Amino acid sequence: MFLKSKKLIFLILLFTFSLFFIGSTIKSDRETKDQTYKELSIFADAISIIQNQYVDDTMAKGLVYGALKGMLSSLDPYSEFLPQQDYKDLKESTEGRFGGVGMEIAILDGLVTVISPLEDTPAWNAGVKTGDRIIKIDDKITKDYTINEAVRVLRGIPGTEVKITAWRQGASELLEFNLVRAMIKVEDLRDMRIIEPGIGYARLVEFSEQTPRDLSNALANLQKQGMRAFVLDVRNNPGGLLDVAAKVAEIFLDKGAIIVSTKGRIVSQDLMFYSKRDSKYKDVLMVVLVNEGSASGSEILAGALQDHGRAIIVGRKTFGKGSVQSIIPLSDGSAVKLTTSKYFTPLGRTIQGEGIEPDINVEFINLAGLQQQKVNLPEQISETFGIEDSTDLFIQRYRVDNQLIRAVDVLKGLVVYRDSQQ
Repeated sequence: MFLKSKKLIFLILLFTFSLFFIGSTIKSDRETKDQTYKELSIFADAISIIQNQYVDDTMAKGLVYGALKGMLSSLDPYSEFLPQQDYKDLKESTEGRFGGVGMEIAILDGLVTVISPLEDTPAWNAGVKTGDRIIKIDDKITKDYTINEAVRVLRGIPGTEVKITAWRQGASELLEFNLVRAMIKVEDLRDMRIIEPGIGYARLVEFSEQTPRDLSNALANLQKQGMRAFVLDVRNNPGGLLDVAAKVAEIFLDKGAIIVSTKGRIVSQDLMFYSKRDSKYKDVLMVVLVNEGSASGSEILAGALQDHGRAIIVGRKTFGKGSVQSIIPLSDGSAVKLTTSKYFTPLGRTIQGEGIEPDINVEFINLAGLQQQKVNLPEQISETFGIEDSTDLFIQRYRVDNQLIRAVDVLKGLVVYRDSQQ
């Protein structure tokens, strides 16, 4: 009897606590809404005062757009308000072909910042670097620019010129670049070849819809040529589509392996990407080359392969762009680009603001510049590729690439070690 009474009291207390919890939750939601309405009334009052007392006539739409612009930009570097034209430009840019200078940018600390110049574009060829802060575009100060405002003035008709003034950390003065716009059409995969006996190489410039297919074909071709180890170069790769980055990682991982997860405030934003098939290349030793310009999809790929012990990461710490932006159209044709979730590696490491630390940290050294200064270089530089044909543009570019040389050395050592264990 005593036990039954005790159980009944416990159930009553549990029920009472549940009612209290539900009531508290409802009260909390109501208080949040009341607070929001209170703040909105302040916003409405401010608009009314501006319209009635500001020295010039103002339009409500302009005031609301200005407020939205400021509100979104206060959240993080990647959230922003897109007026109708900006939203239209964004949709058109997804076609992958446009007139511009060829660089991925973001707003960091209120400044237009280069995430990565795209290879063989006007910006790349002129010497624009990751981390450059663009202070002026055509002599107009870029303070308070949004990403889309900066993109709009940088893009234009191919053959026209645009001047940018940039600050680079460590430079004694501002840098000026006169860039001639070109039609930018980025090839996602380049330089697929055997660079040493048994060692394949490919440079992944960006992640586009055809990337998984192109990379699979390249790997199959390299394997026919006797590839036993592979360097995947994602330096200065600013990223691309999330699902494409996951499919690229899947090429190298076993079925069921976690590739990346996204976590947001609502359940629908919590996603988990798994490898859906076994890799054909599980016996191929692998290095992934990264640097400060490797961002977003490149970091997802590098983080997944690193966490699963599938590849050794060589180079410099990556950019740290690990958030997902959703484009939400509004009723008047404008839109909100809002950060709705963040990327996490298979082991739960956050990418946003942190980046991926390489297993082997190798700072890039301009060996070509040293060579011009007649500095004695290690014999390894001329011996690494074993090719003296100076007409080979690939060899000209990479025979003095100390990060790639180190990656090749790592794979050579791994191949020797594995052979000794067999």
